[in-house]
Amino acid sequence: MILLLFGPPGCGKGTQAAHLAERFQIPAISTGEIFRAECKAGTELGRKACMIMSGGGLVGDDLVNRLVAARIARPDCAGGFLLDGYPRTVPQAKQFAAMLRERGLPDPMVIHLDVAEEALVVRLTARRQCPKCLRIYNVMWQAPRQPDRCDDDGEQLIMRDDDQEAVIRQRLAAYRALTGPVLGWYGEAAVRTVDGGLAPEEVARAVETAVLQTAAR
Repeated sequence: MILLLFGPPGCGKGTQAAHLAERFQIPAISTGEIFRAECKAGTELGRKACMIMSGGGLVGDDLVNRLVAARIARPDCAGGFLLDGYPRTVPQAKQFAAMLRERGLPDPMVIHLDVAEEALVVRLTARRQCPKCLRIYNVMWQAPRQPDRCDDDGEQLIMRDDDQEAVIRQRLAAYRALTGPVLGWYGEAAVRTVDGGLAPEEVARAVETAVLQTAAR
């Protein structure tokens, strides 16, 4: 089972990735995790990625593809895997399809968590973080016991720069510009769209149903 999980910032993708990984006993892999692991391991690919990122650059498709290919070749991916954050571009999607063919692996199941932009703005602007322990809160549904204070160390909570409304809208526009063509390349028949605006447990049930129905075909 190979799952590709798409969704805009704030859609709850991390929560659903963790649920799917546990439910189907497959690793949930993000591109960020791949970069960090390769950098930490000091591999040739990792060193190249670190040099680019430390200079403020974007890791190109070729290097990203090679990093993903190295990650999914590990033993823990033998029974399947979930990718979050890849492919980000149509060329990456085409290369990923070639990777799967070379390994004799099945086509991926594509899950798209769809949430209205205004709902995402409300979710993300409600986030707060402890500057000391970095714990994340949401003043709407995961509020601290004492307003604006961390439950763990009492520090004054802050709003991160990337949770400002103007920045959020820029991030959402960038996501649409990048991901729209990728979802279009896979096509409506291959993409299972789930309403990510529901409660997390309802989203989890809908995603699981979509995966099982696709697997049964």
